[in-house]
Amino acid sequence: MRNNTNLSSIPNTKPIALYNSEQVYAMEQAWFVEGYDSFGLMKQAAWQMTQQIEQIYEQRNVSTSYSANTNVYHRSAHPRRASIWVGRGNNGGDGWLIAYYLQQAGWQVEVITVGFSENDFDLHDQSVTSKTPRGKDSDSRNITDATKALQIALASNCHYQRFEDIINHNGSDKRKFPADVYIDALFGIGLDRAPEGVYKSAINAFNSLTQQNNALAIAVDIPSGLVASTGEVFERMAIQADVTLCLIARKFGLHTKDGTDYSGDIVDIPLIPYQKVCQQTVSHHMIAEKNASQAFTPVATLLTAAHSMQPRRQNSYKGSYGHVLVIGGNRVDGSQGMGGAAILSAASTMATGAGKITVACHEAFHGSLLTSLPDAMTVNLHDASGVKGLIKQASVIAIGMGLGRDKKAKALFIDYVQAAIENEKSIVIDADGLYYLASLHRENHELITKLREYSANHRVCLTPHSGETARLLEQKVSKIESDRLQAIKQCAAAYGGDWVLKGAGSLVLEQEEGKERVYVCNVGNAGMATAGMGDVLSGVTAGLLAQQDLSAEARSLHQAVLIHGFAGDVLVNQRNNHYSDTNTLLVGQRGLQAQDMLAAIRHVMQLMIV
Repeated sequence: MRNNTNLSSIPNTKPIALYNSEQVYAMEQAWFVEGYDSFGLMKQAAWQMTQQIEQIYEQRNVSTSYSANTNVYHRSAHPRRASIWVGRGNNGGDGWLIAYYLQQAGWQVEVITVGFSENDFDLHDQSVTSKTPRGKDSDSRNITDATKALQIALASNCHYQRFEDIINHNGSDKRKFPADVYIDALFGIGLDRAPEGVYKSAINAFNSLTQQNNALAIAVDIPSGLVASTGEVFERMAIQADVTLCLIARKFGLHTKDGTDYSGDIVDIPLIPYQKVCQQTVSHHMIAEKNASQAFTPVATLLTAAHSMQPRRQNSYKGSYGHVLVIGGNRVDGSQGMGGAAILSAASTMATGAGKITVACHEAFHGSLLTSLPDAMTVNLHDASGVKGLIKQASVIAIGMGLGRDKKAKALFIDYVQAAIENEKSIVIDADGLYYLASLHRENHELITKLREYSANHRVCLTPHSGETARLLEQKVSKIESDRLQAIKQCAAAYGGDWVLKGAGSLVLEQEEGKERVYVCNVGNAGMATAGMGDVLSGVTAGLLAQQDLSAEARSLHQAVLIHGFAGDVLVNQRNNHYSDTNTLLVGQRGLQAQDMLAAIRHVMQLMIV
């Protein structure tokens, strides 16, 4: 994001329902079935967006200067300028009406049309149709709502230019269109492919102009080029928005994968009471109950705040807060091993508050472990009898971090997971453990069935990134990333348990009383894309599971992901993170390391106590 618009100093902590594009279309259709007019909805949307645009502009551009005795607020001398880029669909209709309303408010307005022919502006003696879902054209024999909006704007003498004429006339030296605010109304939520031809050129030009003029980029409903249902941007071809004005309901794609990089600040403009409307529609039997139910039920829930925790009771001891056994840190033939993975996981388990920790790792790492984490106990990873004895004693088993990939390690994995199931322990599986699960699934090994059945009544948490998910599902990484929501559901169906699909806008799927709940965790930053961060998350997850004094929500997988993300944000002083402390030493995204997370986790955990 180029511009800090500072929309609010108080972060939103309320969970937000997320929907895909088809659900939003269904909500609108239910509204129209109730007898409401689609063009009236478009005008209301454009009017509310205009108010938001003016407010955002004022917040960014009204500066304060100080004299000896008073504060003086002043504005720029030149008139406010808006460049509105419109396509042919209903998003373009929104853009035309925004241009009209801004001009009425005294703005200097210029509309840039993309994909229009010259004949599109010849509008004599045409009728208008209504009740058309946003983003879908009405019957081609009638004029669409978008065309009606165009008529209103042109009738008020809003100036416009065809983008095609500009680039054909000026070539590479196209006019600079100076403006304070550039508004993207090119594509709506129906886009599911890469923009091509003139649209690709327009998106490139829009992004270049906002940078050259240090202007605000505001997207109508969703940045053009971003897929609303998945968060995918093809070939990095999308509007880079500073603010997205989200209509009707919050779109899932704004908060995962590429959406987090392109949407900027998000302002909700609800427009219709869609939950009530869907309920009324079902009761009136006006549309199929299944369709209404799908529109009403969000595909996921956006989380921006963690669950609070109660202070510990004074009358307690280490056993009151659980015993975690971390199994990993192996040294296989020809390798120095990955002892650090087990150490990071164990250390983050302790930082999260587990009462005691034992690490089953290769003997070569015992010295390093005790030097860096003297709180921990150790056992030889290859001492099967000793490890199984500890599995019986422990509260939670975390396995896979640095376990290694050879036949011996695979046999240990099978043996220890079976022991955990037999002793009814909570299980966290990560890294090499996920590698072996994928292999066992291809072999139709009985452990997969056992684990899936076991997870129906016991806590099993699995924490892959997209590469590990691709192996688990025998798909390409590109396939996983094209629909992360579908991928995490497929993992749960195949293996059982609770899942996190790590990445930008990490997804968490939890099984609750036979129902799946999907969360998007709106925390974390790009500095966390570094070695060892996954090991830290596995430790946080195990550490929370071990603490029986916490509520079920405070011990959940989504709580672990939130704490992990907030800790990373503390270290880079992420904006709008209410766990940040500007007086602390910042590490920064470029230098952030997994070992830095331990102090930040403790910091976040303490701030969560109420």
